[in-house]
Amino acid sequence: MKDFLMLPIDVFSDKTYIITGGGSGLGKSFSEALLHLGANVVICSRKEPKLQSAVEELSAATGSNKISYFVCDVRKFEEVEAMLAFTIQKHGIVSGLINNAAGNFISPTEKLSHNAFDSIVDIVLKGTYNCTLAQGKQWIANKEKGVFLNIVTTYAESGSGFVVPSACAKAGVVALTKSLASEWGKYGIRSNAVAPGPFPTEGAWDRLFPNEIKELMVPEK
Repeated sequence: MKDFLMLPIDVFSDKTYIITGGGSGLGKSFSEALLHLGANVVICSRKEPKLQSAVEELSAATGSNKISYFVCDVRKFEEVEAMLAFTIQKHGIVSGLINNAAGNFISPTEKLSHNAFDSIVDIVLKGTYNCTLAQGKQWIANKEKGVFLNIVTTYAESGSGFVVPSACAKAGVVALTKSLASEWGKYGIRSNAVAPGPFPTEGAWDRLFPNEIKELMVPEK
């Protein structure tokens, strides 16, 4: 990854970033890039073994010891507050928050229970606004500048069948992003979103695509 970075090494040497869902997939890749760029990185998710493994792998891959983890369920506001307190105690200030934690599956909507719908919306939308509200209030109270990067999807704007809970939740995150860009810009807080499209990570591919579709999308080496 280091050879593909577009910014100078150590450009973020005085920065600290929190990445939700940072133990795997896209969040883990964000972590690796930021470590190469010199940042302090705190990753969080609900599963400690995954976080421990990610910290070991990322430290080995980047040669950096500036990564740590905190077990946190972003659906629970008090756990989010504890994660922020840990980060501030360790690094003094938070420069940016990447709201990456998510969940998804393919299913005809008429076959979904309300609990299945809730499970996706709670992680994606509630988790994002929990982290955003907690961190944003802190930045405003301390008169600090910061940046949010929210991971959304292309179908948050277009809609898509069979991923309706995710589409609804991600559309909410898009609205949150645009609204806070307007409301909190005066505090020096930037609010951004990116819709990167599908990535061939193990979790996403197993949940979203049958084997025959995966084979078409990922050509043989």
